[in-house]
Amino acid sequence: MKPVYLSIKQEATGKRMKELFRKNGYSVKDVQEAMGFESPQAVYKWLSGRSLPSLDNFLILSRILHTSIEDILVVDGDFAFYKAAYGRMVRHVFFEFSAKPCKISKSAPIV
Repeated sequence: MKPVYLSIKQEATGKRMKELFRKNGYSVKDVQEAMGFESPQAVYKWLSGRSLPSLDNFLILSRILHTSIEDILVVDGDFAFYKAAYGRMVRHVFFEFSAKPCKISKSAPIV
């Protein structure tokens, strides 16, 4: 099998997150509260591309934003081959985790 080389483009992923926040009508403060963070610093770091969410936080974001983790990430590399060869399996895995929409509740963080 041919090796697959991928890398996550942090800045572009941050821009995509920002677009998805706007599309879904969420502010940084809304996401901060939904994630249960004391301050918005982590969310701002994601949006600026200085860091990426942990896998757990990506999972929560995918539910909040009604999309898959794969659709949040911007990937550089041989992605076309990866999707063609493994797309069905990967989409299935992410679908299992992110299929249920999740609404932000200001009264309690998503756990």
